[in-house]
Amino acid sequence: MTIVYVPDFSHEHTAQSEGAGFVVGVDEVGRGPLCGPVTAAAVRLDPARIPAGLGDSKTLTAARRESLFAELQQVALIAVAHASVEEIDALNILRASHLAMERAVAALGADYALIDGNLLPRNLSCRGLAIIKGDARCLSIAAASICAKVSRDRLMVDLAQQYPGYGWELNAGYPTKAHLSALLNLGVTPVHRRSFKPVHNILYQEKYITP
Repeated sequence: MTIVYVPDFSHEHTAQSEGAGFVVGVDEVGRGPLCGPVTAAAVRLDPARIPAGLGDSKTLTAARRESLFAELQQVALIAVAHASVEEIDALNILRASHLAMERAVAALGADYALIDGNLLPRNLSCRGLAIIKGDARCLSIAAASICAKVSRDRLMVDLAQQYPGYGWELNAGYPTKAHLSALLNLGVTPVHRRSFKPVHNILYQEKYITP
């Protein structure tokens, strides 16, 4: 049986009842792509001004995400942070995702963070709670998921203009058939993640095929 969650403000209320004054929701996007940074957002919602329709960014259309992001920029405190391709390759994608989260939380100066997932970043600057499926259960995390997704998608559109042919304006760097084909035909760019298998394999093959 599939559980359908409706995000609410209960986790925020619980944290506040335990003494937290500045509570943020945190989510990241971009673990799966072959290129570009991983992006995190931290969002502090005003309980009196929560936009209608907040939900897991993956369940919303691009147009709806853009609309909600614009509304959130007017009524919420938002910080967006990244971990670079170089950091992803050096640290691994999980640690880099947590690094982006840590940066977003620190930028807002929060004293309590509601984190999407089952692990708290180890260098979080405040207390926190990891919530599995948090983007579907917690309004602040849902807001963060939207802000992170829209921010990273925009960044990938910009990168697509610098490196045309890979379709990043459509696939956001995920390993679609078109992206993998372009990777073989056009080669590896400076913003591809060299620790990711499809990219690593191409570089490895080139190393041993090139005379």
